[in-house]
Order: sequence, then structure tokens, then C-alpha cells
Amino acid sequence: VGKVWGLGSDTAKDPGPWEGEQRNMWKPTQQEALWFHGGNLHQSRHYSQYLALQLKARQVGLPTPVYGLQEVYHKS
Repeated sequence: VGKVWGLGSDTAKDPGPWEGEQRNMWKPTQQEALWFHGGNLHQSRHYSQYLALQLKARQVGLPTPVYGLQEVYHKS
């Protein structure tokens, strides 16, 4: 599914570029129907609403544009 979390700060463990969203969090991943939801209590409560709205919109066929999908490094 690619890297998860981080904003792409262009460091050794968090390569850039910064895209404006957390990597693979609360948005679609390269694996169909796999979404990640996490963080501390505040993040979980805050982003759960946006995640639910995104999933419902996709279910009824509304467009939900997001930044590009993350590159996948491990393929089997």
C-alpha cells in the first residue's frame, strides 16, 4: 500500500514531496477497499467524520478527489 503517515518532509525516514495530506491516512490506498484510520483520540474523533463522509459519497457515486496514491515499494 505504500508508506503510511507523515507529510513528506524530505528526511531519510519521511521522503518528500509534501502533498498536503497525511500519506495513506483517511483516503484510498493502492489496495482496493483498504483505508487506514488512526492517530490519537483527537485525530480519530476529528477525522472519523471526514472518513465516513468520503466513504458514503463514494458509495452513492459522488466524486471525492484526493491527492495522488502513494508509491508501492513492496510487491509480491
